[in-house]
Amino acid sequence: MPPTLASLVHHSALKLTVRAGEDRLDVPVRWAHVSELADPVPYMEGGELLLITALKLDAEDPRAMRRYVRRLVGAGVVGLGFAVGVNYDQIPKALVDTAAEEGLPLLEVPRRTPFIAISKAVSAAIAADQYRAVTAGFAAQRELTRQALADGPQGLLTVLAAQVDGWAALYDTSGAVVATAPEWAGRRAARLTADVERLRERPAPASSVVGGPDHEDRVELHSLGTGRRPKAALAVGTAAALGTAERYAVHSAIALLTLTTERSRSLQAAEQRIGAAVLRMLLAGQPDHARAVAGELFGALLDAPFRVIVGESGTADHDSLAGLAEAMESAAARSGEAVLVVPEGPEQLERSDEAAGPGKAARLVVLAVDGGAAVDACREYASALEAERAATDVREQGGGEDEPPVVGLSAPAGPVAAAVAHKQAEQALSVARRRGRVFVEHEEMAAGSVLPLLADDAVRAFADGLLRPLSEHDATGRGDLVASLRAWLSRHGQWDAAAADLGVHRHTLRYRMRRVEEILGRSLDDPDVRMELWLALKATAATE
Repeated sequence: MPPTLASLVHHSALKLTVRAGEDRLDVPVRWAHVSELADPVPYMEGGELLLITALKLDAEDPRAMRRYVRRLVGAGVVGLGFAVGVNYDQIPKALVDTAAEEGLPLLEVPRRTPFIAISKAVSAAIAADQYRAVTAGFAAQRELTRQALADGPQGLLTVLAAQVDGWAALYDTSGAVVATAPEWAGRRAARLTADVERLRERPAPASSVVGGPDHEDRVELHSLGTGRRPKAALAVGTAAALGTAERYAVHSAIALLTLTTERSRSLQAAEQRIGAAVLRMLLAGQPDHARAVAGELFGALLDAPFRVIVGESGTADHDSLAGLAEAMESAAARSGEAVLVVPEGPEQLERSDEAAGPGKAARLVVLAVDGGAAVDACREYASALEAERAATDVREQGGGEDEPPVVGLSAPAGPVAAAVAHKQAEQALSVARRRGRVFVEHEEMAAGSVLPLLADDAVRAFADGLLRPLSEHDATGRGDLVASLRAWLSRHGQWDAAAADLGVHRHTLRYRMRRVEEILGRSLDDPDVRMELWLALKATAATE
C-alpha cells in the first residue's frame, strides 16, 4: 500500500499531531511538497501533503484562510502540515476551523521535526510500496509462466484472476469466449462480445475499459497479437482500478497469452507449406502419401469425410477472405477438429502492415470435416457477408469497389475423391461469381435447375447469334419459324401434337422445320443441334 496520512501520523520519529480532518487520514499521499507561496496551487498535481510555516500567510485571518484552504482542496491536496515554533507558536484557530470545515486534514509538525524528515518518510514509503509491487509482479510472472506451461491458457487465467482478486476471460479471433476463470465469470464474459469485436477493429496493441462505478465490475479489455489485426483478446474484471502489482500481473499475462496464441511466422509458414503439400498430393490422387506427410497435424481430417472449400477475393478486399480463414480455424480449434487451410495470394492473407495492397486477387483452399464446426462457421460468415453486401447495395444503389469474396463448397468426399471435390468447389465458386452471390454449395447446384446458368452474357450472345437468322426471317412476315421451332422441340419432334399447339396443319409445320434447317444450315435430326437450339430458346426467353 502507498503511504497515507495515517501511516505518517503513526510514524514514531515524526511526532505529528492531527488538528483537523481526523476522518480522512486513510487518503494515499503521492508526495510531500514544501511551499511558502501564498498560492501554491499552480505548482500542485494533486495527492500531495503540503508543508508550510505560513511565512507569507496571514494564518489568523479567517477570510484569507478560507480562500487558501478552498484553493488547496480544489487542487487535490490531501493534507496540510503546519510547522509550529517557527512563525507561529501554535496553529492559528482560523486555519484549524477552516480546515475542519473544508474537510482538509491538518497536521501539526513540531519544531524538532524538519520537513526533510517528512519528505524522506514519504519517499521511503513510496519506494517500499513500489518494491513490494515489483516483487509481487515478478512472483506473479513466475507463477503465470509456470501455469501457462503446465495447463495452458486456462491455468494462466486461474492464476491471473487470483492475482487481481477478480475474474479473467480469453476470447478468440471471432470474439467467442475460449476460457474463463473462475467458472462463474463465463456469463459476464459473454456479455462483452460486442466490446471485443470493436476492440478487434483497432490496430494491435489496443485496450479499453468497460464499466465503472455504476456497473457490477470494472473490466479492462486488451488485444493479443503482433499483427495489424489482433488474434485474440483478454478481459480482466475487478471491483476497482488495478494497483501496481495487479498491473504487472496483467502485463505478464498479456505477454504470455500472446506467445501461446500467436504462433511464430516461421512455424506458421512451415505448417502452411505442409498443408499445401498434402493438398497437392490429394489432388494428384496420392492419398496414402498425403496421409504419411500429414501425420498427426492433419491426419484425423483425412480419416473422415471432408468438404473442400475454395474462396477467392477481389483485388481490393483481402481482409474478408482472411476473416473467413480465421473464423473457420477458430471454430475448428474450439471444437477440437482438424482443418487444413492453404491460403494463396497477397502475403498468404497475412494481416500485417507489409501485406500487399489492392491489385492482386487472393485465394483460399480449405479441407474441413463434413458436418463440423468449421463448415458451419464458413456458412455463417458467408451469410453475414451476403447480408452486409445487400445492405450496402440498398444504401448505395449498387455495389462498391470492395466486393466481398466468393466461396464454393463441395459435396462430402474422402481422400480418394479429393480431386473431384476440389473441382466441385471450383464449379460452385464460378456459379457464385456469375450469380453475384458470396456462397454457393455444390449440392445446391445439383438440386436446382440449369436454367439460371443461362443468364450468363456469353450464353445470351450465343443464343442471339444462333437464332438471329430465324428472327430476321420472321420479321419479314413470311412465317413464324421461332415459335414453330419452340413448339416442335417442346413436343420432342411429335408433328401432330406440335401442330395442334400452333393451330396449323402438320404439313405446314413440316415445311417450316425444313426452312429452319435451310436457313441455319443444320440438321434437326442431330440431337446436339436440337439441344443447342432448345437452350438458345430458353436463354432468350429468360431475358424477355
